[in-house]
Amino acid sequence: MFSLARTRSVWSVLAPRRRDTTRSQPPLLQALVASGLVCLALLAGCSTFYEVPIETQLTPKLDISKFQRVLIAGFVSGGSEDVDANLETARLLRSQLRRNSELEVIDADVMPLLEIADDQSSQERRDASTVPDGFAAVQGADAPAETPVGKDDGMTEEELETYETIFANVGFWRDLGEEYQNPLILTGTVYFSPHQRAGMTTREREVYDSFGRRRTIPERTYRDRRGFVLSPKFIFIDGETGATVYTERHREEILYDASQNTPALSSYFELMDRLLPSVLGAFSTQSINGTRTLLR
Repeated sequence: MFSLARTRSVWSVLAPRRRDTTRSQPPLLQALVASGLVCLALLAGCSTFYEVPIETQLTPKLDISKFQRVLIAGFVSGGSEDVDANLETARLLRSQLRRNSELEVIDADVMPLLEIADDQSSQERRDASTVPDGFAAVQGADAPAETPVGKDDGMTEEELETYETIFANVGFWRDLGEEYQNPLILTGTVYFSPHQRAGMTTREREVYDSFGRRRTIPERTYRDRRGFVLSPKFIFIDGETGATVYTERHREEILYDASQNTPALSSYFELMDRLLPSVLGAFSTQSINGTRTLLR
């Protein structure tokens, strides 16, 4: 006969052991919990909040410290003939720079850069086709007929890019800069053309239930929309050297219902309003104003 003490010792060995489900928390977690409690205690002790205005200066896109004057020379433009994109872009940039830049805006005639670029490319083709001394010209080879620039209303954006060789003509821009006392020259290309797109769109439709309560539900419909696309490329040239110092390209479009008749000039200015802050940012140092909330 076993004693009671011996029975208990045997049962303690044979009985299943309980697992300790409690785990010790890692030191990092304990530190985070402690810091969170401290922050809550500090917030509980703070009774007032106040905002401090801050201003962050942005790095300017272009260093214009060496220039005192800016010349809006003109633009190689194409697309729709309803808007003279060369003239309108030059006028708009001049008026904006006079109000938003410390540089003196030179008052000069807008250059017809499309015609000038065509003349330069035609001269290069004539020079390339010149027969060297000692060689005979090919008989019966007629020169291809040239289409007058500006007469083709269907000029595409890709065709307009072929005239960008004028911006690599360093001598042309250096001579122009010397004429106006070496200013910063702003030029480039502007493509403005009608644009249309058809497809499924989502719009909100108002419905009323049996109690007269109004609510809106999304509805997908097939719509034919028409509008315009504006694709300018702004090129900044040093008038002293004739070299390009900065280039900025944009592309914006606007679409209306096919039944809406919006003038081309109105759409042009609406699209340019989206681009102007970025272009003007190259002439001045911009800053972002905000506020920061502090606890007392």
